[in-house]
Amino acid sequence: MSQLNELLLQRQQLDQQINELRQQERADALATIHKLVQQFELTAQDIFGGKSASRVSAGASKKVAAKYLNKETGETWTGRGKPPRWIQGQDREKFLIG
Repeated sequence: MSQLNELLLQRQQLDQQINELRQQERADALATIHKLVQQFELTAQDIFGGKSASRVSAGASKKVAAKYLNKETGETWTGRGKPPRWIQGQDREKFLIG
């Protein structure tokens, strides 16, 4: 048998050993996790927490509180984006929400 074939056979055997050990250690880790979850009555939220900011979809945005109020109509504006007609060209200070 050539040296290359011997090395390839060794690699195949090592890969098999690695996979077997990985599966055993994974099973041991899962058993430990299950034991701890039962022992401390943990929930998925305890372990993984709630949704993080990185998990929120790119299209979703946080709701922004209104900053300006039209007392006549009850309309509000956050101060972001294009100003509504009722505030355009006027002093915004008088529309500020306390």
